Formats: sequence, structure tokens, C-alpha cells
Amino acid sequence: MNNKNSQTKLSQNPAEKRNSFSSSIGFVLAAAGSAVGLGNIWRFPYLAAKDGGGLFLVVYLVLAITFGFTMLISEVAIGRKTKQGSLTAYATLHKKFSWVGIFATVVPFMILPYYCIIGGWVLKYCTAYITGNGSATATDDYFTGFITAYVDPIVFDVIFLGAVAFIIYKGVNKGIELISKILMPVLLVFVIGIAIFSLTIKNNNVSGLDGLKVYLIPSVKGMNFKDIVIVILDAMGQLFYSISVAMGIMVTYGSYYKDDSNLVKSVNQIEIFDTVVAFLAGIMIIPAVFVFLGADGMKAGPGLMFMALPKVFSQMGVAGNVVGAIFFVMVLLAALTSAVSVLEAVVASMMDKFHWSRTKATVIESVIALVLGIVVCLGYNVLYFEVSLPNGSTAQILDIMDYLSNNIFMPVVAVGTCILIGWIVKPDTVIDEATKNGEKFGRKGLYIVMIKFVAPVLLFALLLVSLGVIK
Repeated sequence: MNNKNSQTKLSQNPAEKRNSFSSSIGFVLAAAGSAVGLGNIWRFPYLAAKDGGGLFLVVYLVLAITFGFTMLISEVAIGRKTKQGSLTAYATLHKKFSWVGIFATVVPFMILPYYCIIGGWVLKYCTAYITGNGSATATDDYFTGFITAYVDPIVFDVIFLGAVAFIIYKGVNKGIELISKILMPVLLVFVIGIAIFSLTIKNNNVSGLDGLKVYLIPSVKGMNFKDIVIVILDAMGQLFYSISVAMGIMVTYGSYYKDDSNLVKSVNQIEIFDTVVAFLAGIMIIPAVFVFLGADGMKAGPGLMFMALPKVFSQMGVAGNVVGAIFFVMVLLAALTSAVSVLEAVVASMMDKFHWSRTKATVIESVIALVLGIVVCLGYNVLYFEVSLPNGSTAQILDIMDYLSNNIFMPVVAVGTCILIGWIVKPDTVIDEATKNGEKFGRKGLYIVMIKFVAPVLLFALLLVSLGVIK
């Protein structure tokens, strides 16, 4: 790395000219809001149920304090050091790695349209339960009928995207930070409340505590070495997406993080918050589904939220509509805070690269997301088709966008980040940034080993699985 050249570039973007979070707690709640999204709530419980319950939890926890910490602190440090969004941050560290920044910006650009579509789905269910019509969502054709409609999905997408765009338009302090400080505590209260309620449910001599055992007690029955490897890759994939790395978000939020704040401490807090919510999501969902639908009900995968859970709520009687309303409001809050971070990653990059105003960048990206979102909606009716992906799944337009962004581009960005930090500019670039105020870097040795050797290998393996090379 040409240090002189890098320092010149860094000096062109001084911290005092860039918005910043007013406090460490503002940064932590905003970053946690990004991390705590739909993946925590519908994907984590499904994988935990599929992969031996407690076994998945143990593997996930180990990866969180090793792999997760490594990737998270690297991206936040890159952002704070360069004071740039992802599109220009990587090039600021090293010109030849500008491609990583491009890929890291393409990811949220692709994710935003379909994430807002799914956010619209959540809003639809939320509306149904709040208006007392929750029982209708439990019918077999409700979800399919909604997403294949020509108008309704687009209307709910517009509402959800509009709310996200308004928050971004308001800026870092009056938009992102303010909404995170309000919504994240509310979200946590809802998650804890629903988790406790889930444990108290009983039906036909089966209780929520029985479902909790399925969730917590490790099970390796019938598993071979290949199955254990699958559990590890599933846990890493879930963690990879859960903590919002490799999509420009943490680099962007890091660029708003004050230089005199404790970076290591804040990253640890984000990890804890995200892991706790993911764990509680399992307690919210698995015991309730197990009580009413048995072990087979937990195999619903992504359909768990929109098809299996409404059936669970419908069997709770009058209380089901109340619980369902609280649940989908909670999911809506999680989807909103995550979507905000996705849009901000693109907007910040546009502002840094093209020197656009926040208003101009927000409007342009929101219009593009709306147009692409309409195409995604039409992918379930007039533009419907099916294609087989390399990982073996059958996909429509939304699934293709999700596959490319999550399964291909994100691992590529993460591998590129590991190579840049681990071998080109060296791990001390991140370590020095994280400890420049005299802070202690408690996992320094672990970090160096992870960023140089372990993380790239794991990420490359994950990429090969996504490409269908490893089955």
C-alpha cells in the first residue's frame, strides 16, 4: 500500500465535514437495527430446527465470536478510517481494490427492491391482524393469492419503501439514529414478551417447554461428518447475512462513527444484541410451532412466517389475533430498520462518489428501487417463470436477485475484504484504527489468524456451495 497516497486521500474527507452519530449508543442501535432483520426472525429458527437444535446454536455462537467479530470490526474500521461509503472506501485504502467497493455497493442496490417487497408483505399481514382479520391469513391460499395479485403487493411496497426513503431523507441524526433509538428498544420488548408467551402455550398435552427442548438440546442423532459440515456452513451463512457484512452497510455506518468512541466495545455490543435477538427469535417461533404443528411444522423454511405461523395464531382463539398483531408489528420494525440501512448504504455511496445531495441521492435510488420492485411483483404473475439455480433451488425473479446478491456477490466482497486487510494493507490497519484512543483489542491474535487464513477459507467454501461446486 502507498501510505503517502492513502493519507492524501484520507485528508480530502475530514471527519468534521461528515455527519456522525451523536453517541456510541446511537451507532450501536442503528447497526443492531440493520443486523436484526427478517433473516433473524424467519431463517434462524428454521435452520436451528433443521440442524440439530442446540448443535446449531453452539456452532453459531462460536462463529459469532470469531468469524462474525472479524468481519464486523474490519468493515466498521474501514468506514471510520476512510470516512467514506463502501463505493469509495476500498479504493481509498488501495486503488486496486476499488472492485470490492463496487461489488459491496451492488449488493444493497440489488437487495433493496425485493427487501421492500417482503417488507410490504409483512405490512399486509400486520394490517390484517391489527384490523381483526388475522384469521383470514391462516387459509391455505391467502399468501399465494396476495403475492400473485396485480395491485396490492405494489401498493404495500410503495408504502414501505416510502417510509424507508423518508427516514433516509431526514439524515443520519434526525432519521437513522432517531428511529433506531425509538424502534430498537420497542422491538426488544416485543421479542422478549412473545418469547415468554411462546413458552406458556399448551395443546394436546404438548407444551412450549417441549418445543424449547427441541430448540436447545443438541442432537447429532443420525448425523455423519457431512451433516456436521452442513451445520457449520449453515451457521456461517446465517451469521454472514445476519450481521450485515459484505453489503456496504457496516462500512457506511462506520464512516459516521466518531473517532473518539470505543470501536471494539461497540462492535461487541452489536454482536451481543444481534445474537440475543436471533436466539430469542427461536424461542418465539419454535416452541409455538412445535406445540400446534409438530416437528414437521418447523420445516416450513421461509414460508414459516407467512404460512405456518398464521395457522398457529389461528389455533390460539381470540388471543391469537392479539399475539399475531404484536408479532407482525415486531417483524415490521425489524424489516424497517434493516431496509433503512440498505438504502443508506447506496445513498451514502452516491453522495461520496458523485457529490450529490442527500435528497437527490435518496430520490434517485428510491425511484430505481420502486421500478425494480414492480418488476419483482410482476414476477409472480405476468412475468412468472421458473429457473433452476446452481445451488439446486428453483427460482423466480425475487429468488434470482436474492441468490446473486446474497450467495455470490456477498461472499466475493467478504473474501476481497479478507485479502485486502489480511495481506495487502495488513491487519494492523484495522487494529490501529480500533485502538487509536488507547483501547484494548482483546482478540488481537484471533483476529489476525481469522482475517488472514480461517475466514477466507470458510467464505470460499460457502461460495463453492452457492455455486453448486460443493453439494
